[in-house]
Amino acid sequence: MPTNFYKRLVGAKEVYTFRDFILLPGKSDIEPGSVTLSTNFTTNLKLKLPIVSSPMDTVTEADMAISIARQGGIGIIHRNMAIDDQVEIVKRVKRAESFIIRDVITVETHEKLKAAMDLMKEHHISGLPVLQKGRLVGILTKRDVTFADQRSIVSKVMTRDVVTAGPDVNISGAMKIMHKHRVEKLPVVKKDGHLIGLITIKDIYSREKYSLASRDEEGRLMVGASISPTDLERAKALDNHVDVIISDVAHFHNENLIKASKKLVKQISADYVIGSIGTREATEDCVTRIDNVSGIRAGVGSGSICITSEVTRSGAPTLFAVSEISDTLQKYGLKIPIIGDGGIRSPGDAALAIAAGASTVMMGNVFAGCSESPGSLIKIGGKHYKPYRGMGSDAAREKMFARDRYGQPSKGIAEGVEGVVPYRGDVQAVVTEFVAGLRASFGYSGAANIKDLWSKAAFGAVSSAGSDELRPHDIILPGE
Repeated sequence: MPTNFYKRLVGAKEVYTFRDFILLPGKSDIEPGSVTLSTNFTTNLKLKLPIVSSPMDTVTEADMAISIARQGGIGIIHRNMAIDDQVEIVKRVKRAESFIIRDVITVETHEKLKAAMDLMKEHHISGLPVLQKGRLVGILTKRDVTFADQRSIVSKVMTRDVVTAGPDVNISGAMKIMHKHRVEKLPVVKKDGHLIGLITIKDIYSREKYSLASRDEEGRLMVGASISPTDLERAKALDNHVDVIISDVAHFHNENLIKASKKLVKQISADYVIGSIGTREATEDCVTRIDNVSGIRAGVGSGSICITSEVTRSGAPTLFAVSEISDTLQKYGLKIPIIGDGGIRSPGDAALAIAAGASTVMMGNVFAGCSESPGSLIKIGGKHYKPYRGMGSDAAREKMFARDRYGQPSKGIAEGVEGVVPYRGDVQAVVTEFVAGLRASFGYSGAANIKDLWSKAAFGAVSSAGSDELRPHDIILPGE
Protein backbone atom coordinates (compact mmCIF):
# COMPACT_ATOMS: atom_id res chain seq x y z
CA MET A 1 0.00 0.00 0.00
CA PRO A 2 1.19 3.58 -0.65
CA THR A 3 2.53 5.37 2.40
CA ASN A 4 1.15 8.65 3.75
CA PHE A 5 -1.70 8.49 1.24
CA TYR A 6 -4.07 10.53 3.40
CA LYS A 7 -1.44 13.21 4.01
CA ARG A 8 -0.74 13.45 0.28
CA LEU A 9 -4.45 13.59 -0.51
CA VAL A 10 -5.16 16.35 2.00
CA GLY A 11 -2.06 18.28 0.92
CA ALA A 12 -2.83 17.99 -2.79
CA LYS A 13 -2.26 21.15 -4.85
CA GLU A 14 -5.27 22.96 -6.19
CA VAL A 15 -4.99 22.74 -9.96
CA TYR A 16 -7.00 25.28 -11.93
CA THR A 17 -7.90 26.13 -15.51
CA PHE A 18 -9.08 29.15 -17.47
CA ARG A 19 -12.68 28.34 -16.54
CA ASP A 20 -11.90 28.79 -12.84
CA PHE A 21 -10.84 32.45 -12.91
CA ILE A 22 -11.73 35.84 -14.23
CA LEU A 23 -9.80 39.12 -14.28
CA LEU A 24 -11.39 41.67 -11.97
CA PRO A 25 -11.87 45.16 -13.45
CA GLY A 26 -9.53 47.75 -11.99
CA LYS A 27 -9.23 51.51 -12.01
CA SER A 28 -8.20 52.47 -15.50
CA ASP A 29 -7.32 55.41 -17.67
CA ILE A 30 -6.27 53.11 -20.51
CA GLU A 31 -8.23 52.99 -23.74
CA PRO A 32 -7.93 49.70 -25.69
CA GLY A 33 -6.48 51.48 -28.71
CA SER A 34 -3.50 52.70 -26.68
CA VAL A 35 -2.52 49.27 -25.35
CA THR A 36 0.88 48.02 -26.53
CA LEU A 37 1.18 44.26 -26.97
CA SER A 38 4.86 43.99 -27.92
CA THR A 39 6.68 41.28 -26.00
CA ASN A 40 9.64 38.94 -25.79
CA PHE A 41 9.02 35.54 -27.37
CA THR A 42 12.44 34.37 -26.25
CA THR A 43 15.26 36.10 -24.42
CA ASN A 44 16.52 37.39 -27.78
CA LEU A 45 13.44 37.59 -30.03
CA LYS A 46 10.83 40.32 -29.77
CA LEU A 47 7.34 40.31 -31.27
CA LYS A 48 4.83 43.10 -31.84
CA LEU A 49 2.01 40.72 -30.83
CA PRO A 50 2.09 37.90 -28.22
CA ILE A 51 0.70 35.36 -30.68
CA VAL A 52 2.27 32.05 -31.75
CA SER A 53 0.80 29.35 -33.99
CA SER A 54 1.24 25.82 -32.72
CA PRO A 55 3.59 23.26 -34.37
CA MET A 56 0.81 20.92 -35.45
CA ASP A 57 0.39 19.32 -38.87
CA THR A 58 -3.11 20.74 -39.27
CA VAL A 59 -2.03 24.22 -38.17
CA THR A 60 1.43 25.49 -39.14
CA GLU A 61 3.24 25.09 -42.40
CA ALA A 62 4.60 27.83 -44.71
CA ASP A 63 1.37 29.73 -45.45
CA MET A 64 0.41 29.96 -41.77
CA ALA A 65 3.91 30.95 -40.65
CA ILE A 66 4.11 33.68 -43.29
CA SER A 67 0.72 35.13 -42.38
CA ILE A 68 1.31 35.01 -38.61
CA ALA A 69 4.71 36.71 -38.95
CA ARG A 70 3.23 39.43 -41.16
CA GLN A 71 0.71 40.23 -38.44
CA GLY A 72 3.40 40.55 -35.76
CA GLY A 73 3.49 37.07 -34.23
CA ILE A 74 5.45 33.95 -35.18
CA GLY A 75 4.63 30.51 -36.56
CA ILE A 76 6.34 27.28 -35.52
CA ILE A 77 6.69 24.69 -38.29
CA HIS A 78 5.63 21.22 -37.14
CA ARG A 79 8.05 18.30 -37.30
CA ASN A 80 5.72 15.57 -38.52
CA MET A 81 7.70 15.31 -41.77
CA ALA A 82 11.14 14.45 -43.12
CA ILE A 83 13.97 16.75 -42.04
CA ASP A 84 14.59 18.03 -45.59
CA ASP A 85 10.91 18.90 -45.97
CA GLN A 86 10.86 20.87 -42.72
CA VAL A 87 14.00 22.78 -43.71
CA GLU A 88 12.52 23.59 -47.12
CA ILE A 89 9.33 24.96 -45.55
CA VAL A 90 11.42 27.17 -43.25
CA LYS A 91 13.37 28.42 -46.27
CA ARG A 92 10.12 29.20 -48.06
CA VAL A 93 9.03 31.38 -45.15
CA LYS A 94 12.39 33.16 -45.16
CA ARG A 95 12.18 33.73 -48.92
CA ALA A 96 8.63 35.09 -48.69
CA GLU A 97 9.88 38.54 -47.72
CA SER A 98 13.22 40.26 -47.38
CA PHE A 99 14.77 43.56 -48.33
CA ILE A 100 17.65 41.63 -49.89
CA ILE A 101 16.96 37.94 -50.50
CA ARG A 102 20.24 36.16 -49.78
CA ASP A 103 19.16 32.60 -50.46
CA VAL A 104 18.45 33.29 -54.12
CA ILE A 105 17.13 30.58 -56.44
CA THR A 106 19.19 30.84 -59.63
CA VAL A 107 19.64 29.06 -62.94
CA GLU A 108 22.67 28.51 -65.20
CA THR A 109 22.85 29.66 -68.83
CA HIS A 110 23.14 26.13 -70.24
CA GLU A 111 20.09 24.69 -68.46
CA LYS A 112 16.92 23.79 -70.30
CA LEU A 113 14.06 26.26 -70.15
CA LYS A 114 11.70 23.58 -68.85
CA ALA A 115 13.95 23.01 -65.82
CA ALA A 116 13.93 26.75 -65.08
CA MET A 117 10.14 26.89 -65.35
CA ASP A 118 9.84 23.92 -63.02
CA LEU A 119 12.02 25.79 -60.49
CA MET A 120 9.72 28.82 -60.68
CA LYS A 121 6.69 26.63 -60.07
CA GLU A 122 8.30 24.64 -57.26
CA HIS A 123 9.43 27.71 -55.32
CA HIS A 124 6.45 29.95 -56.16
CA ILE A 125 8.60 32.65 -57.78
CA SER A 126 8.27 34.62 -61.01
CA GLY A 127 11.89 35.22 -61.96
CA LEU A 128 15.36 33.69 -61.84
CA PRO A 129 18.75 35.40 -62.01
CA VAL A 130 20.91 33.65 -64.61
CA LEU A 131 24.51 32.85 -63.67
CA GLN A 132 27.62 31.79 -65.51
CA LYS A 133 30.48 30.75 -63.23
CA GLY A 134 28.87 32.63 -60.35
CA ARG A 135 28.54 35.92 -62.24
CA LEU A 136 25.22 37.45 -63.20
CA VAL A 137 24.71 37.44 -66.96
CA GLY A 138 20.94 37.77 -67.27
CA ILE A 139 17.53 37.35 -65.70
CA LEU A 140 14.68 35.04 -66.64
CA THR A 141 11.12 36.20 -65.97
CA LYS A 142 7.67 34.90 -66.78
CA ARG A 143 7.56 37.39 -69.62
CA ASP A 144 10.63 35.73 -71.14
CA VAL A 145 9.32 32.17 -70.88
CA THR A 146 5.72 32.79 -72.00
CA PHE A 147 5.19 31.03 -75.35
CA ALA A 148 8.89 30.10 -75.54
CA ASP A 149 10.01 26.64 -76.64
CA GLN A 150 10.60 24.68 -73.42
CA ARG A 151 13.34 22.69 -75.15
CA SER A 152 15.43 25.84 -75.56
CA ILE A 153 18.29 26.65 -73.21
CA VAL A 154 18.05 29.55 -70.79
CA SER A 155 20.65 31.74 -72.53
CA LYS A 156 18.51 31.85 -75.71
CA VAL A 157 15.50 33.53 -74.03
CA MET A 158 16.83 35.36 -70.96
CA THR A 159 16.96 39.15 -70.67
CA ARG A 160 20.65 40.10 -70.95
CA ASP A 161 20.60 43.80 -70.14
CA VAL A 162 20.07 43.56 -66.38
CA VAL A 163 19.73 46.57 -64.06
CA THR A 164 21.65 45.91 -60.82
CA ALA A 165 22.55 47.53 -57.50
CA GLY A 166 25.65 47.39 -55.31
CA PRO A 167 26.00 45.73 -51.89
CA ASP A 168 25.54 49.02 -50.00
CA VAL A 169 22.14 49.86 -51.52
CA ASN A 170 19.35 50.89 -49.09
CA ILE A 171 15.57 50.78 -49.47
CA SER A 172 15.15 54.31 -50.80
CA GLY A 173 18.03 53.83 -53.24
CA ALA A 174 16.57 50.55 -54.48
CA MET A 175 13.17 52.14 -54.99
CA LYS A 176 14.69 54.96 -57.06
CA ILE A 177 16.56 52.52 -59.31
CA MET A 178 13.52 50.29 -59.78
CA HIS A 179 11.27 53.25 -60.56
CA LYS A 180 13.75 54.78 -63.01
CA HIS A 181 14.18 51.56 -64.98
CA ARG A 182 10.64 50.23 -64.44
CA VAL A 183 11.88 46.86 -63.14
CA GLU A 184 10.34 44.66 -60.46
CA LYS A 185 13.48 42.67 -59.61
CA LEU A 186 16.83 44.19 -58.74
CA PRO A 187 19.84 41.84 -58.43
CA VAL A 188 22.50 42.91 -55.94
CA VAL A 189 26.02 42.23 -57.20
CA LYS A 190 29.64 42.77 -56.21
CA LYS A 191 31.97 44.82 -58.42
CA ASP A 192 33.19 41.61 -60.08
CA GLY A 193 29.61 40.69 -61.05
CA HIS A 194 29.07 37.92 -58.50
CA LEU A 195 25.46 37.77 -57.32
CA ILE A 196 24.95 38.28 -53.57
CA GLY A 197 21.19 38.90 -53.37
CA LEU A 198 17.95 40.00 -54.95
CA ILE A 199 15.50 42.83 -54.18
CA THR A 200 11.90 42.57 -55.41
CA ILE A 201 9.22 45.22 -55.61
CA LYS A 202 6.84 42.78 -53.89
CA ASP A 203 9.05 42.71 -50.80
CA ILE A 204 9.32 46.50 -50.66
CA TYR A 205 5.54 46.85 -50.89
CA SER A 206 5.14 44.15 -48.24
CA ARG A 207 7.37 46.03 -45.77
CA GLU A 208 5.07 49.04 -46.10
CA LYS A 209 1.86 47.00 -45.91
CA TYR A 210 2.89 44.84 -42.92
CA SER A 211 4.51 47.40 -40.64
CA LEU A 212 4.11 45.17 -37.53
CA ALA A 213 5.69 42.12 -39.16
CA SER A 214 8.17 40.04 -37.17
CA ARG A 215 11.45 40.34 -39.08
CA ASP A 216 15.04 39.26 -38.51
CA GLU A 217 18.09 41.49 -38.92
CA GLU A 218 18.04 40.98 -42.69
CA GLY A 219 14.39 41.94 -42.99
CA ARG A 220 13.16 38.38 -43.51
CA LEU A 221 10.09 37.05 -41.72
CA MET A 222 10.83 35.29 -38.44
CA VAL A 223 9.96 31.62 -38.15
CA GLY A 224 10.52 28.79 -35.71
CA ALA A 225 10.57 25.02 -36.01
CA SER A 226 9.85 22.19 -33.60
CA ILE A 227 12.02 19.18 -32.84
CA SER A 228 12.38 16.33 -30.42
CA PRO A 229 15.28 17.11 -28.06
CA THR A 230 16.77 13.74 -29.00
CA ASP A 231 16.79 14.59 -32.72
CA LEU A 232 20.14 16.37 -32.94
CA GLU A 233 20.33 15.79 -36.70
CA ARG A 234 17.10 17.73 -37.24
CA ALA A 235 18.18 20.53 -34.91
CA LYS A 236 21.48 20.98 -36.75
CA ALA A 237 19.77 20.96 -40.15
CA LEU A 238 17.37 23.70 -39.05
CA ASP A 239 19.85 25.76 -37.07
CA ASN A 240 21.18 27.97 -39.88
CA HIS A 241 17.70 28.81 -41.15
CA VAL A 242 15.33 29.36 -38.21
CA ASP A 243 15.17 32.05 -35.55
CA VAL A 244 14.12 29.65 -32.81
CA ILE A 245 14.03 25.90 -32.22
CA ILE A 246 11.27 24.61 -29.95
CA SER A 247 11.18 21.35 -28.04
CA ASP A 248 7.97 19.56 -28.97
CA VAL A 249 7.34 16.82 -26.44
CA ALA A 250 4.31 16.31 -24.24
CA HIS A 251 6.32 15.72 -21.06
CA PHE A 252 9.74 17.41 -21.07
CA HIS A 253 10.45 16.77 -17.38
CA ASN A 254 12.22 13.56 -18.27
CA GLU A 255 15.83 12.69 -17.48
CA ASN A 256 16.64 11.57 -21.02
CA LEU A 257 15.18 14.74 -22.54
CA ILE A 258 16.96 17.04 -20.10
CA LYS A 259 20.29 15.34 -20.83
CA ALA A 260 19.62 15.51 -24.59
CA SER A 261 18.76 19.22 -24.38
CA LYS A 262 21.85 19.94 -22.31
CA LYS A 263 23.90 18.47 -25.14
CA LEU A 264 21.83 20.03 -27.93
CA VAL A 265 22.10 23.68 -26.80
CA LYS A 266 25.88 23.47 -27.07
CA GLN A 267 25.65 22.53 -30.75
CA ILE A 268 23.14 25.05 -32.10
CA SER A 269 23.16 28.84 -32.37
CA ALA A 270 19.40 29.48 -32.63
CA ASP A 271 17.37 30.26 -29.52
CA TYR A 272 16.09 27.10 -27.83
CA VAL A 273 12.72 26.83 -26.09
CA ILE A 274 12.17 23.91 -23.72
CA GLY A 275 8.87 22.24 -22.89
CA SER A 276 6.25 21.32 -22.36
CA ILE A 277 6.39 21.49 -18.56
CA GLY A 278 3.93 22.52 -15.88
CA THR A 279 5.33 22.38 -12.33
CA ARG A 280 7.79 24.18 -10.06
CA GLU A 281 9.90 21.04 -9.80
CA ALA A 282 10.17 20.71 -13.57
CA THR A 283 11.11 24.36 -13.95
CA GLU A 284 13.77 24.11 -11.28
CA ASP A 285 15.32 20.97 -12.77
CA CYS A 286 15.38 22.42 -16.28
CA VAL A 287 16.74 25.92 -15.64
CA THR A 288 19.42 24.72 -13.24
CA ARG A 289 20.68 21.95 -15.51
CA ILE A 290 20.27 23.28 -19.08
CA ASP A 291 22.37 26.24 -20.17
CA ASN A 292 20.98 29.03 -22.35
CA VAL A 293 17.26 28.26 -22.06
CA SER A 294 15.67 30.96 -24.23
CA GLY A 295 12.02 30.26 -23.42
CA ILE A 296 9.71 27.81 -21.68
CA ARG A 297 6.59 26.21 -23.12
CA ALA A 298 3.99 25.86 -20.36
CA GLY A 299 1.03 23.49 -20.23
CA VAL A 300 0.49 19.72 -20.28
CA GLY A 301 -2.78 18.20 -21.42
CA SER A 302 -4.90 21.33 -21.94
CA GLY A 303 -5.40 21.47 -25.71
CA SER A 304 -8.87 21.05 -27.15
CA ILE A 305 -7.74 17.95 -29.06
CA CYS A 306 -5.52 16.61 -26.26
CA ILE A 307 -6.82 13.73 -24.15
CA THR A 308 -3.64 13.15 -22.16
CA SER A 309 -5.23 14.20 -18.88
CA GLU A 310 -8.34 12.16 -19.57
CA VAL A 311 -6.50 9.00 -20.59
CA THR A 312 -3.63 9.14 -18.10
CA ARG A 313 -5.17 11.35 -15.41
CA SER A 314 -1.94 13.32 -15.54
CA GLY A 315 -1.47 16.93 -16.60
CA ALA A 316 -0.79 20.53 -15.75
CA PRO A 317 -3.41 22.90 -17.23
CA THR A 318 -1.92 25.94 -18.92
CA LEU A 319 -2.99 28.63 -16.43
CA PHE A 320 -1.70 26.56 -13.52
CA ALA A 321 1.50 25.71 -15.42
CA VAL A 322 2.23 29.35 -16.27
CA SER A 323 1.85 30.45 -12.64
CA GLU A 324 4.02 27.59 -11.35
CA ILE A 325 6.80 28.37 -13.84
CA SER A 326 6.55 32.14 -13.31
CA ASP A 327 6.87 31.83 -9.53
CA THR A 328 9.89 29.52 -9.87
CA LEU A 329 11.67 31.84 -12.32
CA GLN A 330 11.15 34.75 -9.94
CA LYS A 331 12.65 32.66 -7.14
CA TYR A 332 15.82 32.23 -9.21
CA GLY A 333 15.83 35.80 -10.50
CA LEU A 334 15.51 34.61 -14.12
CA LYS A 335 13.76 36.52 -16.90
CA ILE A 336 12.99 33.67 -19.28
CA PRO A 337 9.84 34.27 -21.37
CA ILE A 338 6.99 31.81 -20.83
CA ILE A 339 4.74 30.59 -23.66
CA GLY A 340 1.25 29.65 -22.48
CA ASP A 341 0.28 26.67 -24.63
CA GLY A 342 -3.00 24.76 -24.66
CA GLY A 343 -6.69 25.39 -24.09
CA ILE A 344 -6.65 29.06 -25.13
CA ARG A 345 -9.92 29.62 -26.94
CA SER A 346 -10.49 33.35 -26.60
CA PRO A 347 -8.75 36.68 -25.97
CA GLY A 348 -9.92 36.39 -22.36
CA ASP A 349 -8.06 33.09 -21.93
CA ALA A 350 -4.97 34.69 -23.44
CA ALA A 351 -5.25 37.65 -21.07
CA LEU A 352 -5.47 35.28 -18.09
CA ALA A 353 -2.37 33.39 -19.23
CA ILE A 354 -0.43 36.62 -19.71
CA ALA A 355 -1.62 38.01 -16.38
CA ALA A 356 -0.30 34.85 -14.70
CA GLY A 357 3.16 35.44 -16.16
CA ALA A 358 3.19 34.39 -19.81
CA SER A 359 4.84 36.60 -22.41
CA THR A 360 3.10 34.94 -25.36
CA VAL A 361 0.36 32.42 -26.04
CA MET A 362 0.56 29.48 -28.44
CA MET A 363 -2.66 28.44 -30.15
CA GLY A 364 -3.74 25.59 -32.39
CA ASN A 365 -7.54 25.53 -32.38
CA VAL A 366 -7.83 29.28 -33.02
CA PHE A 367 -5.74 29.02 -36.20
CA ALA A 368 -6.70 25.54 -37.44
CA GLY A 369 -9.86 26.96 -39.02
CA CYS A 370 -8.03 29.60 -41.07
CA SER A 371 -7.51 29.63 -44.82
CA GLU A 372 -3.75 29.34 -44.33
CA SER A 373 -3.80 26.14 -42.26
CA PRO A 374 -2.98 22.86 -44.07
CA GLY A 375 -5.93 20.84 -45.29
CA SER A 376 -8.91 21.44 -47.54
CA LEU A 377 -12.27 22.94 -46.68
CA ILE A 378 -14.92 20.39 -45.73
CA LYS A 379 -18.62 21.12 -46.19
CA ILE A 380 -20.96 19.62 -43.61
CA GLY A 381 -24.65 20.55 -43.44
CA GLY A 382 -24.15 23.69 -45.47
CA LYS A 383 -21.29 24.97 -43.29
CA HIS A 384 -17.56 24.90 -43.92
CA TYR A 385 -14.94 23.30 -41.67
CA LYS A 386 -11.25 22.44 -41.69
CA PRO A 387 -9.55 19.33 -40.30
CA TYR A 388 -7.87 19.51 -36.90
CA ARG A 389 -6.12 16.76 -35.00
CA GLY A 390 -3.88 16.32 -32.01
CA MET A 391 -0.29 15.26 -32.59
CA GLY A 392 -0.96 12.35 -30.28
CA SER A 393 -3.99 11.19 -32.26
CA ASP A 394 -4.01 7.85 -34.09
CA ALA A 395 -3.83 9.60 -37.47
CA ALA A 396 -0.81 11.71 -36.53
CA ARG A 397 0.91 8.79 -34.83
CA GLU A 398 0.70 6.81 -38.05
CA LYS A 399 3.49 9.06 -39.28
CA MET A 400 6.70 7.90 -37.67
CA PHE A 401 7.89 11.44 -37.03
CA ALA A 402 5.07 12.17 -34.57
CA ARG A 403 5.48 9.16 -32.31
CA ASP A 404 8.25 10.37 -30.06
CA ARG A 405 6.23 13.41 -28.94
CA TYR A 406 4.21 11.12 -26.71
CA GLY A 407 6.93 8.58 -26.02
CA GLN A 408 8.30 5.60 -27.86
CA PRO A 409 6.08 3.80 -30.39
CA SER A 410 5.57 1.03 -27.84
CA LYS A 411 3.52 3.41 -25.71
CA GLY A 412 0.57 2.10 -27.67
CA ILE A 413 -2.13 4.61 -26.78
CA ALA A 414 -3.52 7.71 -28.44
CA GLU A 415 -3.40 10.95 -26.44
CA GLY A 416 -5.21 13.13 -28.96
CA VAL A 417 -8.33 13.15 -31.09
CA GLU A 418 -9.10 14.26 -34.62
CA GLY A 419 -12.06 16.12 -36.03
CA VAL A 420 -12.99 19.40 -37.68
CA VAL A 421 -13.27 23.03 -36.59
CA PRO A 422 -15.43 25.78 -38.12
CA TYR A 423 -13.83 27.69 -40.97
CA ARG A 424 -12.89 31.16 -39.70
CA GLY A 425 -11.48 32.98 -42.74
CA ASP A 426 -7.97 34.31 -43.19
CA VAL A 427 -5.38 34.79 -40.46
CA GLN A 428 -5.41 38.57 -40.69
CA ALA A 429 -9.12 38.75 -39.83
CA VAL A 430 -8.77 36.25 -36.96
CA VAL A 431 -5.75 38.05 -35.48
CA THR A 432 -7.41 41.46 -35.81
CA GLU A 433 -10.45 40.29 -33.86
CA PHE A 434 -8.33 38.46 -31.28
CA VAL A 435 -6.08 41.47 -30.68
CA ALA A 436 -9.09 43.76 -30.25
CA GLY A 437 -10.41 41.48 -27.50
CA LEU A 438 -7.00 41.26 -25.86
CA ARG A 439 -6.61 45.04 -25.80
CA ALA A 440 -10.09 45.42 -24.33
CA SER A 441 -9.19 42.97 -21.55
CA PHE A 442 -6.01 44.91 -20.77
CA GLY A 443 -8.07 48.10 -20.64
CA TYR A 444 -10.41 46.64 -18.01
CA SER A 445 -7.38 45.90 -15.81
CA GLY A 446 -5.88 49.35 -16.37
CA ALA A 447 -2.81 47.84 -18.03
CA ALA A 448 -1.04 49.68 -20.84
CA ASN A 449 1.22 46.77 -21.78
CA ILE A 450 2.14 43.22 -20.83
CA LYS A 451 4.49 44.12 -17.97
CA ASP A 452 1.78 46.41 -16.64
CA LEU A 453 -0.72 43.54 -16.63
CA TRP A 454 1.70 41.33 -14.67
CA SER A 455 1.60 43.83 -11.82
CA LYS A 456 -1.97 45.15 -12.03
CA ALA A 457 -4.05 42.06 -12.82
CA ALA A 458 -6.38 40.92 -10.04
CA PHE A 459 -7.82 37.38 -10.24
CA GLY A 460 -11.28 36.38 -9.12
CA ALA A 461 -12.24 32.73 -8.53
CA VAL A 462 -15.38 31.58 -10.35
CA SER A 463 -17.68 28.75 -9.28
CA SER A 464 -19.12 26.29 -11.80
CA ALA A 465 -22.46 28.09 -11.51
CA GLY A 466 -20.64 31.38 -12.07
CA SER A 467 -19.06 30.02 -15.23
CA ASP A 468 -22.50 29.31 -16.64
CA GLU A 469 -23.65 32.83 -15.79
CA LEU A 470 -20.62 34.39 -17.48
CA ARG A 471 -21.73 32.91 -20.81
CA PRO A 472 -24.84 33.98 -22.74
CA HIS A 473 -27.83 32.40 -21.01
CA ASP A 474 -31.64 32.43 -20.91
CA ILE A 475 -31.74 33.22 -24.61
CA ILE A 476 -32.05 31.20 -27.79
CA LEU A 477 -29.16 32.13 -30.06
CA PRO A 478 -29.50 32.02 -33.87
CA GLY A 479 -28.29 28.71 -35.28
CA GLU A 480 -28.83 26.72 -32.11
